[in-house]
Amino acid sequence: MMRWVCTSNRGFANLAMEELRRLFPGVSFQQLAAGEVFAADIPLERDEMLAAIAEKEPIFLRHIQPVDRALPVAGNADDLSVLSDTIRYVGYAFDEKRTAVHVRRAEATRFPYSVSDTKAVLDAVLTEIGGEPAMQEPEVILTVYAAAEELLVGWGSPQELLSDWPGGAVRFQREEGQISRAKFKLLEAERTFGLRLSDFREALDVGAAPGGWTSLLLERGLAVTAVDPAELHPSLKGYPKLTYLNKNAGDVRFGRGSFDLLVCDMSWSPMLMVKLVMELRQALKPGATAIITVKLMHRKPLQTIRDVVDKLEGAFELRKAKQLFHNRDEITLYLTKRT
Repeated sequence: MMRWVCTSNRGFANLAMEELRRLFPGVSFQQLAAGEVFAADIPLERDEMLAAIAEKEPIFLRHIQPVDRALPVAGNADDLSVLSDTIRYVGYAFDEKRTAVHVRRAEATRFPYSVSDTKAVLDAVLTEIGGEPAMQEPEVILTVYAAAEELLVGWGSPQELLSDWPGGAVRFQREEGQISRAKFKLLEAERTFGLRLSDFREALDVGAAPGGWTSLLLERGLAVTAVDPAELHPSLKGYPKLTYLNKNAGDVRFGRGSFDLLVCDMSWSPMLMVKLVMELRQALKPGATAIITVKLMHRKPLQTIRDVVDKLEGAFELRKAKQLFHNRDEITLYLTKRT
């Protein structure tokens, strides 16, 4: 039996728990932050659990953290001293490795130190024991979750923790003149699914307005056909590689194999979205990639997702389904068209 700190998007912890129940019979849970962070006691050894997660990663589980040490919180200066000594004792885990320190605090924690102060002390400890504090591209992540009465401490690779951001909360800096925050969603999808948008040439953006996803694709050098009855942002009209069709997506037709990338982020019901994508499949090259958001509009989101995937699987292979940090009441699908 091993304990893990698990994180989902706010309000979706119950769905992450349900996925873990199906994956790990006998798992038990303790809430740490309402609707978002919880502890899971899983009746498997660490390597077995990580192998199961890697084989079938839950959609709603954004981030995990092993609890390698649980330290009682006294609420005074001793807490940081005990934490530092604990890291010194397990210094073998960080020796000569690029190590990022991630610290998170529950609102009700008695731990008296801020995230920045704790991180500064642990970075100094890592340097002392032969580690290499790193902000980017770490080999190991040292994670500390300050719960109400305990410091839950663990470490692992970014792949094992499912993210190299604290709690899986991926942060992008808003740019001057950015059309919409929806751009962050596609940026995160690119990172999460291991894609390089610049590798594609011809993209179809269905339901494009106001143009957040279109703008990113154009910036990466793609030729983009954007379809939407609503207007695109005026800043996009100067792009020579943009074709804008001011129509409903159901009213357009394209030549066979016109596009190697389809993106779709429409506020439609899931089944209407599926119908539209299936109607457009002939416009995609064999092996083309599709990035699609699925709005979770009904009371049974897991069933909705199964229904959507079942409808699409005749034409597409599902590579990954994930609720990204920048998703709200939706998930994102990464698919490739079957040849």
